[in-house]
Amino acid sequence: MTDEAPAPTDLQDQQQAMLKRLARIEGQIRGIQAMIRRGEDCESIAQQFSAARSALDKSYRLLLTCLLEEALQDQDQDTSEALDRVRAIFTKYT
Repeated sequence: MTDEAPAPTDLQDQQQAMLKRLARIEGQIRGIQAMIRRGEDCESIAQQFSAARSALDKSYRLLLTCLLEEALQDQDQDTSEALDRVRAIFTKYT
């Protein structure tokens, strides 16, 4: 059982979910800046960096998933063209 919400289905929902996710990450980054200003210990700061990186990586994977779905749902291409597009996406963005 996971605590993740189901994936949004329409583009506007996906965009809003991504914006909320990025706003949370922005808050994490601001928190890291505040920790540095307060002179907190490096290990605590590193822990928060790790959490922010993980959140950003997950957001990026969700964006790549959206990009792959778009490539595969293009009705104007055959299977071979769709696979070429997927390969190009992986080569360029991963």
